[in-house]
Amino acid sequence: MALSGTDQPVDDQPMTDKPHFHTVVDELRQPTRDLRRDIPETWAAFGALHQQAVAEGALPSRIKELMALVVGVVEHCDGCIAYHARAAAKAGATEAEVAEALGVTLLMGGGPASVWAPRALEAFREFAEPKLEEAS
Repeated sequence: MALSGTDQPVDDQPMTDKPHFHTVVDELRQPTRDLRRDIPETWAAFGALHQQAVAEGALPSRIKELMALVVGVVEHCDGCIAYHARAAAKAGATEAEVAEALGVTLLMGGGPASVWAPRALEAFREFAEPKLEEAS
């Protein structure tokens, strides 16, 4: 990206050292709050659905988060990828599990998934990194 004379990108977006998918989550924070404020009952129902859908059950939460990550890839949804990569890392998914799940996206999503699946793996690595550092 070209820079202006002030070292700012020409599209007026501030430069950041923050990893990409952390930035995606940050950028969605305020618009999400705004929408939640405008439709509180609907948002609360969605939140309850989300909580129940990924709760521990016959399938562990980490597998359900991997399923959601796969859907995010097939739907080309950067916010979905960011949120579910973070949740999968938090739920204890391994990189090997993420990679295998992303393999299914190639089957179901074809060529476009070959672009979005590596992004999802990058997102998982971004959110899993602090966890790896804590273990050291």
